[in-house]
Amino acid sequence: MAHTKFRVEVLSPEGPVFDEEVEMVSTRTSTGVIGVLARHAPLLGTLEPSELRLYRSDDDITRYAAAEGYIQVADNHAMLLVQEAHEPASLDVAQLRELISQAEGELSAAGEDTEKRRQALRDRRRWEAFLRIAEGG
Repeated sequence: MAHTKFRVEVLSPEGPVFDEEVEMVSTRTSTGVIGVLARHAPLLGTLEPSELRLYRSDDDITRYAAAEGYIQVADNHAMLLVQEAHEPASLDVAQLRELISQAEGELSAAGEDTEKRRQALRDRRRWEAFLRIAEGG
């Protein structure tokens, strides 16, 4: 069954990642998984590192491994601002495992420095989410 489409933009610091009409957006916010359809109520939320799914139709889905960021929905338009977004096929499992190991080392070395601890935890959470996506999970 076809759904009404609406415009979705995904932006990263490197520039536009996606800008098309879709039937649904599925991603994870800080309060849980969310699905956005056309005419969704206004929304502003924080995004957790997760798989971002953009449904052009039931069987035409674009997927990204998306880092933390924000989602805004208003006036039948969704904008997602993410720190980074990658197609799952472009992710390197070995490199992600190394990045997780580095983040764990930084976490251990952070000691009482709460800012370094927060950054290391954020990085580890991002790389673990990307690894699950890369491994098909």
